[in-house]
Amino acid sequence: MPKLRLRSHSLLSLGLLLLLPWVFFVIVFFITTQSLHIGEEGTGSNTIPLIAAFGGLLLAFAIVGLRMQRLLLKPLEGLGLAARQIAGGDWDVQLPQSTIREIADVRDGFEVMVQGLQDSQWKQAKLEEERRFIIAAVAHDLRTPLFALRGYLDGLEQGIAQTPDQISKYVAVCKQKSAQLDRLVEDLFTFTKVQYQEANLSEHTSDFGDIIQKSIDSLEPLAQSKQITIHVHAAPDDYRIRADSHLLERALSNLLDNAVRHTPVYGQILVQYRKDQDRVTFAIHDSGQGFAAEEQEQVFEPLFRGEKSRNRATGGAGLGLTISRRILRQHGGELAAGNHPTGGAILSGWIPADR
Repeated sequence: MPKLRLRSHSLLSLGLLLLLPWVFFVIVFFITTQSLHIGEEGTGSNTIPLIAAFGGLLLAFAIVGLRMQRLLLKPLEGLGLAARQIAGGDWDVQLPQSTIREIADVRDGFEVMVQGLQDSQWKQAKLEEERRFIIAAVAHDLRTPLFALRGYLDGLEQGIAQTPDQISKYVAVCKQKSAQLDRLVEDLFTFTKVQYQEANLSEHTSDFGDIIQKSIDSLEPLAQSKQITIHVHAAPDDYRIRADSHLLERALSNLLDNAVRHTPVYGQILVQYRKDQDRVTFAIHDSGQGFAAEEQEQVFEPLFRGEKSRNRATGGAGLGLTISRRILRQHGGELAAGNHPTGGAILSGWIPADR
């Protein structure tokens, strides 16, 4: 049924109010006088036709009132009832239909609002579930090095480690566990910052090559301890970008850290980047075992417990790749995981170049 505007219904109602009394008057006048010459003398009294006209007016008011109640009042009452149901947490509401275009527009807008509220509530519930899972998982991961740290400190305090070699070993383990704790806390802090706070990026012009070199330098000690060689290939070009250099360095450091931790002793890591029109693309290829087929997208999920992406033996918390992808997306870029044809994992991505 075509929808009419409220003003059209009002004009039709006004026409009915003006026309129906006149029709009743003419019909009754004709019945009583057998003539349509209303203005002629001798046609008798017009009292009965006037009463009929008044009755027609009352009937017109009744018709208009019933029509407006069905088309205007009932849909509005239905919208009010739906609003109260939604306020009570009931999303399964039936919104009333109406042939009045303005009310139909309100209904459509109300439906969009309800859908938006449902989506928002679903996202909020998902974030809350993710938050609880992360807190529980990180608390569990924090407990392991804390227990080990306390045990070795108790051993030092009680004199269990007596020789210089034993003391050095205990101290080395304590330093290792404290570094692991520091890494877990830093990962959790950064993840919270990029996920929940939607922090404003402190963007300024930076050189992508400088940022990636700083990331490599920070991972050099870990790479040297495993005799891993890091090669960097980049063609001479303008690699200026607008970015929060601190966050972007953290993202690249996480990618390199993941590569170093899963590259075997005496392995190699190849870092490549180049300018591709209005973006800077990069790839980090390690000589490890690579990702399983089902892990290539899951590795970016918070605290994913894949054998390669989250292993307590490597000290990883499973947040590094999640943080890296979200930082790159905040900068308008992207990050993907895959396997190189020659073997090993490859993490590739891009970030917009400075225009």
